[in-house]
Amino acid sequence: MRRKIKKKIEIKPDFIYNSLTVERFINNIMKSGKKSTARKIMYDVLEEIKNKTKSEPIEVFEKAIQNTSPLLEVRSRRVGGANYQVPREVSPGRRVALAMRWILEGARSKKGKNMASRLSEELIAASKNEGSAIKKRENMHKMAEANKAFAHFAW
Repeated sequence: MRRKIKKKIEIKPDFIYNSLTVERFINNIMKSGKKSTARKIMYDVLEEIKNKTKSEPIEVFEKAIQNTSPLLEVRSRRVGGANYQVPREVSPGRRVALAMRWILEGARSKKGKNMASRLSEELIAASKNEGSAIKKRENMHKMAEANKAFAHFAW
């Protein structure tokens, strides 16, 4: 018998920028269901980006997500009693989700300032192809490159 097909949750775009990506990022920032707090942080971040870079904050945000998203990842696959790290292409939805997760991880790992300023610094760094999220993507690509010999196990 077939399994039920899971319904995708419809996410409505945010109020100010009318962007689905911003709303998804707000949902990723959110902890313990405190969406209004997450929303305030995100809008403070975008305001801070606007002040620091003197450019459109949404463009910087989109560029950061685009630069951080990985093209390849390694997946564990068991073949004949041995586990191989098989490089696979990343689906577009997962690509964006990983990028958002890594940017947030990088911002949360920093200490000292408030979340909005840490996150804005991380986003600006990612838009310039630097920062901890970009480092994470580079490591993932290196692992995929190193395990290219096992690509024939991907089926």
